[in-house]
Amino acid sequence: MTAISTMTSALSVDHRGRLMRAAHEVSIPQGTRLFEEGHRADRFWIIRSGTVTLDMHVPGRRSPVIETLGHGELVGWSWLFAPYVWQLGAEAASPVRAYEFDAQTVRVMGQADPALGAAVAQWVGGVLAHRLQAARTRLLDLYAPYGSGGLR
Repeated sequence: MTAISTMTSALSVDHRGRLMRAAHEVSIPQGTRLFEEGHRADRFWIIRSGTVTLDMHVPGRRSPVIETLGHGELVGWSWLFAPYVWQLGAEAASPVRAYEFDAQTVRVMGQADPALGAAVAQWVGGVLAHRLQAARTRLLDLYAPYGSGGLR
């Protein structure tokens, strides 16, 4: 987990408080699919307890786990970027307790308060950069010929 992965390290106390007022607590049973790659991204979560795996569809193969997320981490970033379609899939690897946010509500909050919107965009952008690197590394580990996975 990178430092910017957690909301507490990325947002000011004021911005966190305002964002958390838009959240509601949910419990997600183990094995529940939170979202599927290619489907509409209309919400996101911050994990309170439990773990969520992110996976990626690979044609002709079983979807590999790209990353496992835990306490304090953001689940879902596709809700912030049009066309609001999930770029990965996610599943509860254990029972999960999380804060759930309605994406449209948070986008409207960010439009109404540009400082909040910029802070959320910077936070989510940092998470996105980390997830893309994790996906690249994991796919190279799984599918690249031996010795070809060196990072440049």
